[in-house]
Amino acid sequence: MPHGLNAPQRAAVNYIDGPCLVLAGAGSGKTRVITQKITHLIESCGYEPRNIAALTFTNKAALEMRERVGKLLKDPRQAKQLTVSTFHSLGVNILRREASAIGLKDRFSIMDSDDCFAIVQDLSATTDKAAIRRMQTAMSLWKNALLTPDEAISQAKDEEEAQAARVYRNYVATLSSYQAVDFDDLIRLPVELFRKDEAARDRWQRRLRYLLLDEYQDTNTCQYELVKLLVTGPGKKPMFTAVGDDDQAIYAWRGATIENLRTLQDDFPDLKLIKLEQNYRSSTRILQAANAVIGNNPKLFEKSLWSELGAGDPIKVHAMEDEEAEADQVAIMLSAHKFDRRAKFSDYAILYRGNHQSRVLEKALRRERIPYVMSGGQSFFDRAEIKDIISYLRLIANGDDDPAFIRAVTTPRRGIGQATLEALGEFSGQWQCSLFEAVFKGGIEARMNDRQLGPLREFCDFINQLEARASRVGAAGSGENAGAVLDDMMKAIEYEAYLYGTFDDKQAQDKWQNVLDFIGWLKEKGNGGRDGTDPEKSLLELTQMVALMSMLEGRDQEPDAVRMSTLHAAKGLEFGHVFMVGVEEGILPHKGDPDASAEQIGQRLEEERRLMYVGITRAQRSLTITWCKKRKRARDSLNCEPSRFIKEMRLDEGEVLPDESEILTPQNRLANLKALLQKPKAA
Repeated sequence: MPHGLNAPQRAAVNYIDGPCLVLAGAGSGKTRVITQKITHLIESCGYEPRNIAALTFTNKAALEMRERVGKLLKDPRQAKQLTVSTFHSLGVNILRREASAIGLKDRFSIMDSDDCFAIVQDLSATTDKAAIRRMQTAMSLWKNALLTPDEAISQAKDEEEAQAARVYRNYVATLSSYQAVDFDDLIRLPVELFRKDEAARDRWQRRLRYLLLDEYQDTNTCQYELVKLLVTGPGKKPMFTAVGDDDQAIYAWRGATIENLRTLQDDFPDLKLIKLEQNYRSSTRILQAANAVIGNNPKLFEKSLWSELGAGDPIKVHAMEDEEAEADQVAIMLSAHKFDRRAKFSDYAILYRGNHQSRVLEKALRRERIPYVMSGGQSFFDRAEIKDIISYLRLIANGDDDPAFIRAVTTPRRGIGQATLEALGEFSGQWQCSLFEAVFKGGIEARMNDRQLGPLREFCDFINQLEARASRVGAAGSGENAGAVLDDMMKAIEYEAYLYGTFDDKQAQDKWQNVLDFIGWLKEKGNGGRDGTDPEKSLLELTQMVALMSMLEGRDQEPDAVRMSTLHAAKGLEFGHVFMVGVEEGILPHKGDPDASAEQIGQRLEEERRLMYVGITRAQRSLTITWCKKRKRARDSLNCEPSRFIKEMRLDEGEVLPDESEILTPQNRLANLKALLQKPKAA
């Protein structure tokens, strides 16, 4: 029986008679409800763990959910039998098991964004990176809306969209010939499979008897269709719990649609609605401001957050002269507040609407010697030039790695074009083998001429030679180490010349320096580390180490540092004290497309208001908001107005008196100062 829950949480956990929507306000304990419900299904309702799936949007959330369920279950081993994953991970699992029914080989490849960028660049015959990214975004939205290329062409509003739709048609064909899928296909293809193959749909319905859907407001059309296909059918009672919050729907720009919440009631007339309105995160003042702002949006479901955590600090709003003054003052205020409260840097977050706002803030924090970490910052291993080199290492370690093959064989260019790769992909699909293996397979000569096949075999012979050397270490008797193999590889592929021939000198220099740093780091590791006390490593061992480091990034303990983040990236997080900066008209709310219709402008404003609501509800105890009177735009200095959302917070109405214990009196400040001065110095 669920324990430690309030009445609505208990109701959400116990209801298993049909479809259920849990409207979970910010900080209302939704993850607790999901994990307790999984435990209830297994221990009280007779469900086998292998028949339960909990779906969310990030690997981190899925990992946390599985760990929490493991701690709740009487037999923690049962947690390993659950499907707790992202929507896309479930899609991969379905495709792996149903590959032949979709026309894929068992070892199909999953292309990342950079791999797909190169394909779109070739198909569109342009080097305009912004245009290529726009095409990628359009194709992603079309796939998420389940639009075919022909439908996209017929619905194109202008020539640019029509051109993107034509590229979309060729892009789908190219991926198919490569026996590859992209990120959006991981959900689109299972939907297409279940629509046409009743046997496959029935297999997965019997396997997944109960679904739990986290962050339901963030689902797109394709994801909702997958859910419906898994829970509905002749004579089947839909069994699922969707947990979401219409007030936190902030991802329309990537295809998420709040309509999924509205249509849920139409598609499932017996839907049970349960509201979670008690907030366990924030003080009363913060929730009053959040409720006031979001109250200006039309409501799908009425709800109002409340808390038993006390009044909390008054919300502060500061007008700054410009962005430089804003950054300096935020750094100073943060330092003073931390000193007063004897808090940690990790108790603080600085939130902003766009990444471009972070640079001036970073400079100010560095001047004040305030440590900080960035949310959503690019990992070193995610840089294009590092991924290029890693693709060679991955291919040396595993010839079946088709995405690594495609990236390595085309970077730098070596006379191997799109037509050659498409022919190779079709041949490998026919024989159910990797692209690398297909190069040497009998019968390939009938598919391509010597001019096409020659460069492919030359490249594969080069990789085979490196592989033979890569598994050996100097100490094992060959007399060479990983560094020697790396040096020969870099010399042979002429990557430095490729960079300087592709980018301007400054970009090429920066990228080449990153490569040199990476190669130097690998050599150091191969030689036994900086002090030489570790065992020497072969290049294959180094490749495995790099792959593991990439997967484990972000798993280390959080440092004691201020978190800097966009409002979008901060969703799901919470901090003791939050600074929201740049809260001005044109930034938050974002000005958007000037040619948009009145309806589109209204929808954008509603989503921007939800973004403000998300930012406010990240704060637990204190919230400080800043805006600038002037802000630089290129060489001009423009006058700015405070965001309409500040007025909507109604800070001058219904003020709640703070608890006396929360006020920092002069005596408290003096006590804090004495404690800091008496703190022993580090050795």
